[in-house]
Amino acid sequence: MKPVTAIGIAMAFGLFGLTFRGPRARFWERMTITGLVLGNMALANDRELRRLRFRERDVALGLLSAAGLYAIFQVGDRTARAVMPSGSQEIGDIYALRSLRPKSEIATRLATVIGPAEELFWRGFVQRRVGAAGAAMAYGGAHLATGNATLIGAATVAGVYWGFLRAIGMSMPALITSHVAWDIWIFLLAPTEPEAVASAEVTAPVAPPEPSPPPVVPARPRGKRAT
Repeated sequence: MKPVTAIGIAMAFGLFGLTFRGPRARFWERMTITGLVLGNMALANDRELRRLRFRERDVALGLLSAAGLYAIFQVGDRTARAVMPSGSQEIGDIYALRSLRPKSEIATRLATVIGPAEELFWRGFVQRRVGAAGAAMAYGGAHLATGNATLIGAATVAGVYWGFLRAIGMSMPALITSHVAWDIWIFLLAPTEPEAVASAEVTAPVAPPEPSPPPVVPARPRGKRAT
């Protein structure tokens, strides 16, 4: 492994640790900075990545592959909840990040920086130098800092999936499209976690029924007593 590759991977591990271990309220700011650093490092060290051009075919393939990964995660979500004792809690912790910033802002960060940067760095820069298996292991390993077993497994599965597509010839623009579409779809539009409904509803207390008035007894007419 060349020194620049080792430095890049070590930097990614450090940045992911700072991103996920720092104050939760500022998570999206740190994640965006991590994307900017890693994406620009990939572009600075790989001339081919600086020549990328998006075509309609790339966008179509990217959307199709994102749908395939979403289907895989639907199955994986159910498996994690059934097999892992803390699976539901860990999945809930991941989705709780949606509440930190407005959804429109998160979508913008994912589409313009975070998603593209991860593909440029992991599938563009790293995979070209250490191979698909090495890049997938490094991508999953960078998430060890989260301490979330479900997230680590999910990142590894996604890394294997996109790494395989890259290895069989899928273009970087298609992979970037896939990553961005999948991020927004599974995280903001159609999460695998069922929304809490019953527990979040606030119902007005039901007032007890008013007591019925006592029956009115007609007064007996005055007069002679019947004999």
